Amino acid sequence: MWYDVQNDHVDLFINARPASSRNEIAGIYDDTLKVKVKAPAVEGAANKELVKFLAKLFKVPKSEVVFVSGETSKRKRIRFPRSEKLMAFIEEQNS
Repeated sequence: MWYDVQNDHVDLFINARPASSRNEIAGIYDDTLKVKVKAPAVEGAANKELVKFLAKLFKVPKSEVVFVSGETSKRKRIRFPRSEKLMAFIEEQNS
């Protein structure tokens, strides 16, 4: 499963692809959400871009997006506060 829903938060398992041509959700592969980001994987730039992109997409504050694990890996576990936009996205991906 590429996500874990709890009472007050949602963890997403993300496969980040830095240095892409644009920021976008590329789909679900091998129980992870594949996300492409423009920034290169240099000095945390890709992670910052990833947080900025996903916070805007799910309409949550960047300050509430937290890396649970994988900050230096391509496979990451990122925690988000529950939001209507995020729950709708999960529902859409599962249909």
